[in-house]
Amino acid sequence: DMVAVLGETTGCFALPNLRDKMKHHPEGYRILQERPRIRLSTLDMARLRGLPDGTLGREYVRFLEDNKVSPDTRMPPKFVDDEELAYVIQRYREVHDLMHTLLGMPTNMLGLAALAWAQELSPPVLFVPTVTSCVVCSRKLRVLATDLVPWAIRSGRNASCILNVYYEQRWEQPVESLREEIGIFPPPAIRV
Repeated sequence: DMVAVLGETTGCFALPNLRDKMKHHPEGYRILQERPRIRLSTLDMARLRGLPDGTLGREYVRFLEDNKVSPDTRMPPKFVDDEELAYVIQRYREVHDLMHTLLGMPTNMLGLAALAWAQELSPPVLFVPTVTSCVVCSRKLRVLATDLVPWAIRSGRNASCILNVYYEQRWEQPVESLREEIGIFPPPAIRV
């Protein structure tokens, strides 16, 4: 929750930039207009669970179940007054677990650090998972420095804006195909 508040209160430049990227992209613009939500009430979990392995919908449900998380746990914005920008940050939060799914990263500190670097988040948001990961142990620091961070930075620089994907209309798409479309490189074959 504190990282979410930090993102809101320090995102005065990032949020308008994300919104502008959405406005100038056909799929992102549609998302801004229609304002879909990723919630248990809007998802057909049984249908997603029944999709073939490797599809976005099936792998997303697997991620949620394996990590015992729910899309409903994302707190609503509290410190963003502009309605459109509040939706942008809400959408960003709601696609967080989809990014874990696409990047193949777990919810531990190394996975969160890789996710933050891959999304080229603002320095305050990068600082928390990176420092926490470094403090955990030197082996993890080596993995982060030699494998995860370089891969995540390359992916982040290469990838298009993650908010310009109408995930709800792509559940049947193979994860590998969506990664390629967005510009995310395959994750390193290491255990994080």
